[in-house]
Amino acid sequence: MFFAAVCNIFGQTKTYPFEVKKTGKGNQSIIFIPGFASSGEVWNETVTKFDKNFSCYVLSMKGFAGVQPLADASFKEWEKGIADYLKDLKIGKVIIIGHSMGGGMALAIAADYPELVSKIVVVDALPCLAALSDPHFKSKENNDCSTTINGLKAMNEEQFKQMQTGTIPRLVADSSMQETVIGWSMKSDRTTFAKIYCDFTNTDLREKIKTIQCPSLILLESYFVNFKPAIEAQYKNLKNADMRYATKGLHFIMYDDKEWYFEQLNNFLSSH
Repeated sequence: MFFAAVCNIFGQTKTYPFEVKKTGKGNQSIIFIPGFASSGEVWNETVTKFDKNFSCYVLSMKGFAGVQPLADASFKEWEKGIADYLKDLKIGKVIIIGHSMGGGMALAIAADYPELVSKIVVVDALPCLAALSDPHFKSKENNDCSTTINGLKAMNEEQFKQMQTGTIPRLVADSSMQETVIGWSMKSDRTTFAKIYCDFTNTDLREKIKTIQCPSLILLESYFVNFKPAIEAQYKNLKNADMRYATKGLHFIMYDDKEWYFEQLNNFLSSH
């Protein structure tokens, strides 16, 4: 009995808050983090461009886009889970590429665990999304997400789909991809969706990014050029940053301004 108990303790594999798909055999590894309610598939085209020269690890967060949810999802827990995974992998310093909420995650990991990261690419994310519409925004210490969770869980499938069908065309200009992105939301666990949305809108990384030491490429959607002073003020504590604005399209830059996006990534990943 004792032996069985010991085996059970040591035989347990760690649970991380995501699933991973690995391709490529390069010496340098890239970790791809998708955005809010998106599947890791959002990176498919990007990965085919880079997995000849890099080892690519594509994460799909648990509870999003059909991946089985975990009991308690939070931005902090997810950040810690990714950091733990990187420590356990022992693959040296990695490049992190994150879209939207995943870009916020890339900033948080590079700030809190500088020893794990060699470079980051942030695809259309801000250190504090809420501060763009409310300059006096202060994040709450113990933010209560129950209203958001209950509200979203109270919606039936049709209401939720209508909400997403109204939202997504404002985020993806490429009409051939809109259905795909809506589908990911529809397959997401409603509690995880609500909790992470509530959590991320309460996240403020403007001070934290002071501690980021690695080179950072910040790719922003074309429309953000209209808010340049506000956006650059949010990023003022990020020392080693190259900020670039897309030439067209919306929030899903990897779909909407492909050539420009790949050109930026190529230049940044091939520079030392």
